[in-house]
Amino acid sequence: MTAIKHALQRDIFTPNDERLLGIVNVCKAGKKKKNCFLCATVTTERPVQVKVVKVKKSDKGDFYKRQLTWELRDLREVDAKDASKENPEFDLHFEKAYKWVASSTAEKNSFISCIWKLNQRYLRKKVEFVNVSSQLLEELPKAEESVPSGESQSVAGGDEDALDDYQELSTREEQDIEGMMEMCEYAISNAEAFAEKLFKELQVLDGANIQSIMASEKQVNILMMLLDDALTEVDTIEGKLSSYEEMLQSVKEQMDQISQSNRLIQISNTNNGKLLDEIQFIVNYMDLSKGHIRALQEGDLTSPKGIEACINASEALLQCMNVALRPGHDKLMAVTQQQHLFAELRDTFARRLTNHLNNVFVHQGHDQSSTLSQHTAELTLPKHSPLHRDLLRYAKLMEWLKNTHREKYEGLSRTYVDYMSRLYDREIKDFFEVAKIKMAGTSKEAKGKFGLHGSSGKLTGSTSSLNKLTVQGSNSRRSQSSSLLDMGNMSASDLDVADRTKFDKIFEQVLSELEPLCLAEQDFISKFFKLQQHMTVAPPLAQPETEETDGSMPSRNPPLAEHRHSLSSEKDMVRLMMTNIFHSIDTELNSLIALGDKIDSFHSLYMLVKMSHHVWTAENVDPASFLSTTLGNVLVTVKRNFDKCISGQIRQMEEVKISKKSKVGILSFVTGFEEFAELAETIFRNAERRGDLDKAYVKLIRAVFMNVEKVANESQKTPRDVVMMENFHHIFSTLSRLKISCLDAERREAKHKYTDHLQSYVINSLGQPLEKLNHFFEGVEARVAQGVREEEVSYQLAFNKQELRKVIKEYPGKEVKKGLDNLYKKVDKHLCEEESLLQVVWHSMQDEFIRQYKHFEDLIGRCYPGSGITMEFTIQDMLEYFSSIAQSH
Repeated sequence: MTAIKHALQRDIFTPNDERLLGIVNVCKAGKKKKNCFLCATVTTERPVQVKVVKVKKSDKGDFYKRQLTWELRDLREVDAKDASKENPEFDLHFEKAYKWVASSTAEKNSFISCIWKLNQRYLRKKVEFVNVSSQLLEELPKAEESVPSGESQSVAGGDEDALDDYQELSTREEQDIEGMMEMCEYAISNAEAFAEKLFKELQVLDGANIQSIMASEKQVNILMMLLDDALTEVDTIEGKLSSYEEMLQSVKEQMDQISQSNRLIQISNTNNGKLLDEIQFIVNYMDLSKGHIRALQEGDLTSPKGIEACINASEALLQCMNVALRPGHDKLMAVTQQQHLFAELRDTFARRLTNHLNNVFVHQGHDQSSTLSQHTAELTLPKHSPLHRDLLRYAKLMEWLKNTHREKYEGLSRTYVDYMSRLYDREIKDFFEVAKIKMAGTSKEAKGKFGLHGSSGKLTGSTSSLNKLTVQGSNSRRSQSSSLLDMGNMSASDLDVADRTKFDKIFEQVLSELEPLCLAEQDFISKFFKLQQHMTVAPPLAQPETEETDGSMPSRNPPLAEHRHSLSSEKDMVRLMMTNIFHSIDTELNSLIALGDKIDSFHSLYMLVKMSHHVWTAENVDPASFLSTTLGNVLVTVKRNFDKCISGQIRQMEEVKISKKSKVGILSFVTGFEEFAELAETIFRNAERRGDLDKAYVKLIRAVFMNVEKVANESQKTPRDVVMMENFHHIFSTLSRLKISCLDAERREAKHKYTDHLQSYVINSLGQPLEKLNHFFEGVEARVAQGVREEEVSYQLAFNKQELRKVIKEYPGKEVKKGLDNLYKKVDKHLCEEESLLQVVWHSMQDEFIRQYKHFEDLIGRCYPGSGITMEFTIQDMLEYFSSIAQSH
């Protein structure tokens, strides 16, 4: 092992300025046995670095190479596995645990001991040595004690020399040895002679040393005498030092007293500084200037300068009251007196401010009410911006009152709500009274038409737009509203359009006046009563009534008091104040809507569009605002009236009766639906609630379809096909012209019904001019259908050639033309003039007649081949008959 150690020192560590102090031959535990060496080294330069190096033999030769290096300061734990038994296994824990098996237990113990000594000398680091014998760790101190004092310098200086068995020769030592060997040329060839010569020279030197020692005995005696004299002098000096020490002892006591006195003075100065800081704190933060006190007690609350002074004084007072006192301040008499003064100033100023603002509310309310007469003749609401502008000067004072005197703040809120609700009640009622008068009295003719008396809006008669719904009597059922039935027969439609347009403008004017009024009042309440933010906690010195509340304010209206403890935000508080101030808006709007609905049920269309637009606008500004909520509730009423209007129209369609003595023509509710659709499309152009109208369209058109079929089935004077054809043609034309997208399916259905009933009417009517001929050929077709061959039909007794000629002779061209002329007159009697379908029907009959003529000729050719039988008239004759008959009429 020594040879390996020297080789490793020479080849690996000396070139890197390192010294090898410990080595152990190891292999990894649990794997294939590959031996390597763990070396403990230190650097020769300072600062000394201690390392653990893993060295293994190269695979390509006999030389060794460095594989891994760890710093000893990174070592956390050394585990020897077993302290009582011999076990070559041990673990080193660096960044991870490395498990090793030494070649012998002695080598393992020697290496662990070396690691422990290096750690003690260079690192003094807390390295855990687990399962290591205590004797192994105590070897170093015992070794040091056993070395004599004169020879332990190297050990006392460190464990490095004791650990190292090998020391490299210095340069000078190498030169001396080389010189000696040169003097003795045979030193290499004859080592024994060289050693003997050295031994003899050493004996000569020992003898010389002994003689020198014996010669120096006299000098030793002289040295001993000198040492005795030195000891005597030392004793003398020690005596003097003792006397000096006694003298200085009193000085020390005096210095201790001075030091204690200085410490007490320093403590006193520190206390005085702290006391001065506390006094300055109290004076700076709890002192209110005389000017502020005078402003709080006597400040002018009417002039801008006085209000500004009061605002500054109230803010200064609030700052003084809200100062966070330090522990013990509240026990000082001056602080207590100052707090009492602040409380009195707060109460005095709060009382002055409350009385002044109460007077301002009362006077402003009376001043505003005196100007109401100026607006009675016009459909406008008085503006309150001057009042708001004057009161907003006190907004900061209201915030101060809210934070210091919640009770008085709530009292002012109640007063404001009380007076303003009365003022707005008068203004709004007068405003809506004017609106009702203008709405119900758009013209004297309208008043007479609707049977209105005054502005109450009550209807005593029927609307002028109601006409006769049936032709069987002279009196018609009267209704309180316009209907789809009467819209088709309006004699004063222009007047109705003008009245509705004027109603639309009045209703828009009402909403346009209410909207800015509510928004301005809500904005003022938020700013004046400081309700935009979350609730603020009352200041520490405030009275019990100023504790944080839920933000509600009682008023003369019971709902406000009932909801006081249920509100959770100041937005709810603003909305509740607005509800109590404008509690009459909801009632008045509903009354106005009811009046408009009684005057003309179609007013609900205008109101639905206008109200939807204003609700949409209000929700975009603030979905939870009072205006948005109120208009939303009213919109529900308007929508309900609109639905009621549609249901009324459907009900009136179902109650329609037709005359048994006159032709039906275009039904009144069909034309009424056309005008309703035209009106609705005009009103709802670009409207927000188009979906409501689309739903109403579907309900109405289905009712129209159903009741057209019902009337057609009940008609006795006019054929069913004619009623269906004319009315569905009119519906199809209306829907095609208006292009209502939600009714595309109904438009196609109307066209289909119109086409089917036109064809049915034409076929049924054409059977009359050539009745016998039709019956004959129907019999022929029946025989063929029964299985008789076509060429054998002529042998049937009832359908032979003679019978065919006899039937054909009964319909010469002259008789055919006469029959067609009678048919034209009959069709003319069936059809109405409004729809202008006579030529369409006549042309369809011409096409159908030609088709039948060709069909008859085809049957003759197939069933009577070679008979030479033909009709008495040709297709060209038929075209001339149809043309001449149409021109003659």
